[in-house]
Amino acid sequence: MTDYSDATPRGWLAFELSVLRRLRFRSLINPFAGEPDLETHVKRWGVRVAANDAARWSWIKTIARVENNGERLSEGDLDTLLEDVYVPRHKLHNPALRRWFGETDAWWFDNLRVNAERLDGEIKQSLALNLGMLTGDYALSFDEGTRELRQPLSRVLRRLHETIAPPFDNGQPNTSANKDARRFVAEQRGDLLFLRLPAPARRGGASGRTSLPAWREEWVRGGAEFWDEFEAAHAGQLGGRVETKQQYLTLIEELLEAAAHLKSWAIAHTEGGYTTTEELVETIRRVRKVETVYTKDFSELLGARATIITT
Repeated sequence: MTDYSDATPRGWLAFELSVLRRLRFRSLINPFAGEPDLETHVKRWGVRVAANDAARWSWIKTIARVENNGERLSEGDLDTLLEDVYVPRHKLHNPALRRWFGETDAWWFDNLRVNAERLDGEIKQSLALNLGMLTGDYALSFDEGTRELRQPLSRVLRRLHETIAPPFDNGQPNTSANKDARRFVAEQRGDLLFLRLPAPARRGGASGRTSLPAWREEWVRGGAEFWDEFEAAHAGQLGGRVETKQQYLTLIEELLEAAAHLKSWAIAHTEGGYTTTEELVETIRRVRKVETVYTKDFSELLGARATIITT
Protein backbone atom coordinates (compact mmCIF):
# COMPACT_ATOMS: atom_id res chain seq x y z
CA MET A 1 0.00 0.00 0.00
CA THR A 2 1.44 3.35 -0.99
CA ASP A 3 1.73 6.53 1.01
CA TYR A 4 -1.03 8.38 -0.85
CA SER A 5 -3.61 6.88 1.49
CA ASP A 6 -2.27 8.66 4.55
CA ALA A 7 -3.66 11.94 5.83
CA THR A 8 -2.73 15.16 4.02
CA PRO A 9 -0.95 17.71 6.28
CA ARG A 10 -3.21 20.66 7.11
CA GLY A 11 -1.07 23.29 5.38
CA TRP A 12 -0.81 21.13 2.30
CA LEU A 13 -4.59 20.69 2.24
CA ALA A 14 -5.06 24.46 2.55
CA PHE A 15 -2.79 24.95 -0.48
CA GLU A 16 -4.75 22.41 -2.52
CA LEU A 17 -8.07 24.03 -1.62
CA SER A 18 -6.74 27.52 -2.43
CA VAL A 19 -5.80 26.36 -5.92
CA LEU A 20 -9.14 24.63 -6.48
CA ARG A 21 -10.92 27.85 -5.47
CA ARG A 22 -9.42 29.48 -8.58
CA LEU A 23 -10.90 26.87 -10.91
CA ARG A 24 -14.43 26.57 -12.20
CA PHE A 25 -16.02 23.15 -11.77
CA ARG A 26 -19.30 21.63 -10.60
CA SER A 27 -18.02 18.09 -10.11
CA LEU A 28 -14.73 16.61 -8.90
CA ILE A 29 -13.29 13.16 -9.57
CA ASN A 30 -10.47 11.87 -7.36
CA PRO A 31 -9.05 8.37 -8.08
CA PHE A 32 -6.71 8.39 -5.03
CA ALA A 33 -8.79 9.81 -2.21
CA GLY A 34 -6.89 8.53 0.82
CA GLU A 35 -8.10 10.45 3.87
CA PRO A 36 -11.08 12.28 2.29
CA ASP A 37 -10.46 15.71 3.85
CA LEU A 38 -10.32 17.57 0.54
CA GLU A 39 -13.52 15.91 -0.69
CA THR A 40 -15.33 16.83 2.54
CA HIS A 41 -14.40 20.50 2.07
CA VAL A 42 -15.23 20.60 -1.64
CA LYS A 43 -18.59 18.97 -0.96
CA ARG A 44 -19.51 22.03 1.12
CA TRP A 45 -19.00 24.20 -1.97
CA GLY A 46 -21.98 22.44 -3.57
CA VAL A 47 -19.72 20.37 -5.82
CA ARG A 48 -20.66 16.79 -6.70
CA VAL A 49 -17.85 14.49 -5.56
CA ALA A 50 -16.84 11.08 -6.94
CA ALA A 51 -13.99 9.61 -4.88
CA ASN A 52 -12.11 6.34 -5.19
CA ASP A 53 -9.30 4.48 -3.50
CA ALA A 54 -7.83 1.00 -3.80
CA ALA A 55 -7.57 0.89 0.00
CA ARG A 56 -10.76 -0.38 1.59
CA TRP A 57 -10.27 1.77 4.72
CA SER A 58 -10.33 4.92 2.56
CA TRP A 59 -13.44 3.73 0.71
CA ILE A 60 -15.23 3.21 4.03
CA LYS A 61 -14.24 6.67 5.28
CA THR A 62 -15.44 8.24 2.04
CA ILE A 63 -18.82 6.52 2.34
CA ALA A 64 -19.15 7.92 5.87
CA ARG A 65 -17.92 11.45 5.16
CA VAL A 66 -18.68 12.16 1.49
CA GLU A 67 -21.33 9.80 0.14
CA ASN A 68 -23.34 10.17 3.35
CA ASN A 69 -25.54 13.27 3.17
CA GLY A 70 -27.41 13.01 6.45
CA GLU A 71 -27.16 9.82 8.51
CA ARG A 72 -25.64 9.77 12.00
CA LEU A 73 -25.28 7.07 14.62
CA SER A 74 -27.88 7.17 17.38
CA GLU A 75 -27.22 6.48 21.07
CA GLY A 76 -28.76 3.06 20.50
CA ASP A 77 -26.31 2.43 17.66
CA LEU A 78 -23.39 3.38 19.91
CA ASP A 79 -24.70 1.04 22.62
CA THR A 80 -24.85 -1.79 20.07
CA LEU A 81 -21.37 -0.97 18.82
CA LEU A 82 -19.85 -1.01 22.31
CA GLU A 83 -21.81 -3.96 23.72
CA ASP A 84 -19.44 -6.40 25.54
CA VAL A 85 -16.59 -4.81 23.61
CA TYR A 86 -13.99 -5.70 26.26
CA VAL A 87 -15.16 -9.30 26.76
CA PRO A 88 -12.62 -11.87 25.45
CA ARG A 89 -14.02 -14.69 23.33
CA HIS A 90 -12.63 -18.12 22.47
CA LYS A 91 -10.13 -16.55 20.06
CA LEU A 92 -9.61 -13.35 18.08
CA HIS A 93 -11.43 -13.17 14.77
CA ASN A 94 -8.51 -11.06 13.54
CA PRO A 95 -5.17 -12.22 15.03
CA ALA A 96 -3.35 -9.51 13.04
CA LEU A 97 -4.54 -6.98 15.63
CA ARG A 98 -1.85 -8.27 18.00
CA ARG A 99 0.76 -6.77 15.69
CA TRP A 100 -0.58 -3.33 16.53
CA PHE A 101 -2.16 -3.52 19.98
CA GLY A 102 -1.80 -5.16 23.36
CA GLU A 103 -4.12 -8.03 24.25
CA THR A 104 -6.88 -5.96 25.88
CA ASP A 105 -6.98 -3.41 23.05
CA ALA A 106 -6.90 -6.17 20.44
CA TRP A 107 -10.05 -7.71 21.97
CA TRP A 108 -11.70 -4.26 22.02
CA PHE A 109 -11.08 -3.68 18.31
CA ASP A 110 -11.96 -7.26 17.38
CA ASN A 111 -15.32 -7.06 19.13
CA LEU A 112 -15.99 -3.56 17.78
CA ARG A 113 -15.48 -4.82 14.22
CA VAL A 114 -17.98 -7.65 14.79
CA ASN A 115 -20.51 -5.31 16.43
CA ALA A 116 -20.30 -2.85 13.51
CA GLU A 117 -21.78 -5.54 11.27
CA ARG A 118 -24.90 -5.54 13.46
CA LEU A 119 -25.84 -1.98 12.50
CA ASP A 120 -28.41 -1.39 9.78
CA GLY A 121 -27.11 -0.40 6.36
CA GLU A 122 -23.80 0.37 4.69
CA ILE A 123 -23.65 3.99 5.79
CA LYS A 124 -24.17 3.29 9.51
CA GLN A 125 -21.61 0.51 9.36
CA SER A 126 -19.17 2.87 7.64
CA LEU A 127 -19.79 5.55 10.29
CA ALA A 128 -19.02 2.97 12.98
CA LEU A 129 -15.84 1.80 11.25
CA ASN A 130 -14.72 5.40 10.73
CA LEU A 131 -15.07 5.96 14.49
CA GLY A 132 -13.14 2.77 15.13
CA MET A 133 -10.29 3.91 12.86
CA LEU A 134 -10.13 7.29 14.58
CA THR A 135 -10.01 5.53 17.95
CA GLY A 136 -7.25 3.22 16.76
CA ASP A 137 -5.17 6.12 15.46
CA TYR A 138 -5.63 7.73 18.89
CA ALA A 139 -4.48 4.58 20.69
CA LEU A 140 -1.42 4.19 18.44
CA SER A 141 -0.36 7.80 19.04
CA PHE A 142 0.84 6.89 22.56
CA ASP A 143 4.12 5.24 23.48
CA GLU A 144 5.46 3.69 26.70
CA GLY A 145 6.21 7.12 28.14
CA THR A 146 2.77 8.60 27.49
CA ARG A 147 0.42 5.61 27.75
CA GLU A 148 -0.70 6.56 31.26
CA LEU A 149 -2.33 9.68 29.76
CA ARG A 150 -4.57 7.63 27.47
CA GLN A 151 -8.32 7.54 28.07
CA PRO A 152 -10.40 4.31 27.95
CA LEU A 153 -11.17 3.48 24.32
CA SER A 154 -14.97 3.28 24.72
CA ARG A 155 -15.00 6.76 26.24
CA VAL A 156 -12.76 8.05 23.43
CA LEU A 157 -15.06 6.63 20.78
CA ARG A 158 -18.12 8.32 22.28
CA ARG A 159 -16.27 11.64 22.53
CA LEU A 160 -15.12 11.37 18.94
CA HIS A 161 -18.72 10.79 17.89
CA GLU A 162 -19.72 13.97 19.73
CA THR A 163 -16.98 16.10 18.17
CA ILE A 164 -17.25 14.96 14.54
CA ALA A 165 -19.06 17.52 12.41
CA PRO A 166 -22.50 16.32 11.27
CA PRO A 167 -22.76 15.23 7.62
CA PHE A 168 -23.41 18.00 5.11
CA ASP A 169 -26.11 17.59 2.47
CA ASN A 170 -24.97 19.35 -0.70
CA GLY A 171 -27.97 18.11 -2.65
CA GLN A 172 -25.72 16.06 -4.93
CA PRO A 173 -25.40 12.29 -5.53
CA ASN A 174 -21.84 11.98 -4.19
CA THR A 175 -20.25 8.56 -4.68
CA SER A 176 -17.44 6.44 -3.28
CA ALA A 177 -15.68 3.56 -5.03
CA ASN A 178 -13.04 0.90 -4.32
CA LYS A 179 -11.65 0.23 -7.82
CA ASP A 180 -8.51 0.38 -9.89
CA ALA A 181 -7.80 4.09 -10.50
CA ARG A 182 -7.64 3.94 -14.30
CA ARG A 183 -10.88 1.99 -14.59
CA PHE A 184 -12.57 4.40 -12.16
CA VAL A 185 -11.46 7.48 -14.11
CA ALA A 186 -12.54 6.00 -17.44
CA GLU A 187 -16.06 5.39 -16.08
CA GLN A 188 -16.56 8.90 -14.68
CA ARG A 189 -18.27 11.90 -16.24
CA GLY A 190 -17.60 15.33 -14.77
CA ASP A 191 -15.67 18.58 -14.86
CA LEU A 192 -12.44 18.24 -12.88
CA LEU A 193 -9.96 15.42 -12.34
CA PHE A 194 -8.09 16.02 -9.09
CA LEU A 195 -5.10 13.69 -9.14
CA ARG A 196 -2.90 13.64 -6.04
CA LEU A 197 -0.09 11.48 -7.37
CA PRO A 198 0.72 8.46 -5.19
CA ALA A 199 4.31 8.04 -4.11
CA PRO A 200 5.74 5.06 -6.03
CA ALA A 201 6.29 1.87 -4.10
CA ARG A 202 9.65 0.41 -5.06
CA ARG A 203 10.58 -3.24 -5.03
CA GLY A 204 12.84 -3.97 -2.08
CA GLY A 205 11.83 -0.76 -0.31
CA ALA A 206 9.98 -0.29 2.96
CA SER A 207 6.71 -2.17 2.96
CA GLY A 208 3.44 -0.31 3.22
CA ARG A 209 2.31 -3.15 5.47
CA THR A 210 4.01 -1.41 8.40
CA SER A 211 2.64 2.10 7.80
CA LEU A 212 -0.13 3.64 9.90
CA PRO A 213 -2.85 3.12 7.25
CA ALA A 214 -1.95 -0.58 7.15
CA TRP A 215 -3.52 -1.27 10.56
CA ARG A 216 -6.78 0.25 9.32
CA GLU A 217 -6.76 -1.95 6.23
CA GLU A 218 -6.12 -5.08 8.27
CA TRP A 219 -8.83 -4.13 10.75
CA VAL A 220 -11.59 -3.41 8.23
CA ARG A 221 -10.70 -6.51 6.18
CA GLY A 222 -10.54 -8.72 9.26
CA GLY A 223 -6.99 -10.02 8.82
CA ALA A 224 -3.64 -9.64 7.08
CA GLU A 225 -3.77 -12.55 4.64
CA PHE A 226 -4.83 -10.34 1.72
CA TRP A 227 -1.55 -8.40 1.27
CA ASP A 228 0.17 -10.54 -1.36
CA GLU A 229 -2.98 -10.75 -3.47
CA PHE A 230 -3.63 -7.02 -3.06
CA GLU A 231 -0.11 -6.07 -4.19
CA ALA A 232 -0.17 -8.50 -7.10
CA ALA A 233 -3.51 -7.11 -8.29
CA HIS A 234 -2.08 -3.59 -8.40
CA ALA A 235 1.24 -4.45 -10.03
CA GLY A 236 1.71 -2.47 -13.24
CA GLN A 237 -0.74 0.21 -12.11
CA LEU A 238 -0.25 3.69 -10.73
CA GLY A 239 -0.09 3.26 -6.97
CA GLY A 240 1.56 -0.17 -7.22
CA ARG A 241 5.22 -1.13 -7.29
CA VAL A 242 7.44 0.34 -10.01
CA GLU A 243 10.96 -0.51 -11.14
CA THR A 244 12.04 2.74 -12.82
CA LYS A 245 11.16 6.42 -13.04
CA GLN A 246 10.20 5.96 -16.69
CA GLN A 247 7.71 3.24 -15.74
CA TYR A 248 6.18 5.57 -13.15
CA LEU A 249 5.83 8.41 -15.68
CA THR A 250 4.33 5.99 -18.22
CA LEU A 251 1.69 4.88 -15.69
CA ILE A 252 0.79 8.53 -15.05
CA GLU A 253 0.45 9.13 -18.79
CA GLU A 254 -1.79 6.08 -19.20
CA LEU A 255 -4.12 7.26 -16.42
CA LEU A 256 -4.29 10.74 -17.95
CA GLU A 257 -5.16 9.25 -21.33
CA ALA A 258 -8.06 7.46 -19.62
CA ALA A 259 -9.14 10.87 -18.23
CA ALA A 260 -8.98 12.68 -21.57
CA HIS A 261 -12.78 13.04 -21.65
CA LEU A 262 -12.80 15.11 -18.44
CA LYS A 263 -12.91 18.86 -18.96
CA SER A 264 -9.94 19.92 -16.80
CA TRP A 265 -7.24 18.47 -14.57
CA ALA A 266 -5.48 19.52 -11.37
CA ILE A 267 -2.49 17.27 -10.68
CA ALA A 268 -0.86 17.49 -7.25
CA HIS A 269 2.80 16.51 -6.98
CA THR A 270 5.48 16.45 -4.27
CA GLU A 271 8.53 18.15 -5.73
CA GLY A 272 11.91 16.78 -4.75
CA GLY A 273 10.69 13.22 -4.62
CA TYR A 274 10.82 10.49 -7.26
CA THR A 275 10.31 12.82 -10.24
CA THR A 276 10.88 16.49 -10.94
CA THR A 277 8.15 18.96 -11.80
CA GLU A 278 9.72 19.45 -15.23
CA GLU A 279 9.50 15.72 -15.97
CA LEU A 280 5.89 15.64 -14.85
CA VAL A 281 4.95 18.70 -16.92
CA GLU A 282 6.53 17.10 -19.98
CA THR A 283 4.52 13.90 -19.36
CA ILE A 284 1.26 15.85 -19.05
CA ARG A 285 2.01 17.85 -22.21
CA ARG A 286 2.08 14.65 -24.23
CA VAL A 287 -1.63 14.29 -23.46
CA ARG A 288 -2.92 17.84 -22.95
CA LYS A 289 -1.74 21.46 -22.86
CA VAL A 290 -0.56 22.65 -19.42
CA GLU A 291 -2.14 25.92 -18.26
CA THR A 292 -0.63 26.86 -14.87
CA VAL A 293 1.88 25.49 -12.37
CA TYR A 294 1.26 26.47 -8.72
CA THR A 295 3.90 25.85 -6.05
CA LYS A 296 4.11 26.17 -2.27
CA ASP A 297 7.32 25.65 -0.30
CA PHE A 298 6.92 23.45 2.80
CA SER A 299 10.65 22.70 3.10
CA GLU A 300 11.03 24.04 6.63
CA LEU A 301 8.08 22.06 7.98
CA LEU A 302 7.85 18.96 5.81
CA GLY A 303 11.05 18.92 3.78
CA ALA A 304 9.22 19.15 0.47
CA ARG A 305 7.54 21.54 -1.95
CA ALA A 306 3.97 21.12 -3.17
CA THR A 307 3.12 21.59 -6.83
CA ILE A 308 -0.24 21.58 -8.57
CA ILE A 309 -0.36 21.55 -12.36
CA THR A 310 -3.62 22.57 -14.05
CA THR A 311 -4.80 22.04 -17.61
